[in-house]
Amino acid sequence: MGSERMMSIQIKNGQLRKTPSFLGQNICSVSYGDQVRFLSEEAGWIKVALPGKKIEGWIHHSALTEKKIVIQKGTSQVPQKASGEELALAGKGFNKQVEDQFRARNRNMNFALIDEMEKRVVSPGEIKAFINEGRLNPRGGLL
Repeated sequence: MGSERMMSIQIKNGQLRKTPSFLGQNICSVSYGDQVRFLSEEAGWIKVALPGKKIEGWIHHSALTEKKIVIQKGTSQVPQKASGEELALAGKGFNKQVEDQFRARNRNMNFALIDEMEKRVVSPGEIKAFINEGRLNPRGGLL
């Protein structure tokens, strides 16, 4: 087992999921610097195992790095590769610079409404109910 492929969590907080989907049921939480063992990969999702525990789950590849992250005692602020907010913006085709440029070109737009919309938290249960009620297929299209 010396050739195990180990990876590190590179976001502040993440979730291991039962299936390779953001809509998959949460199995457990992982944190920045946690080590996981690579098992397999499917469409941008990595199946991992937590060392020393009988827990396996899926996490998006953007939350992982091949580099070993070592958090040293006394380190107050350890830099992360990307925050959860930055990953969400990237998923929408944005980053901080793109958003700042858009705001500069659209000074008359009411960004307070957009900021309020972004604060809205939709639970996995609400998402699942929406999918079921609309007879949607989480991988695209209708059921």
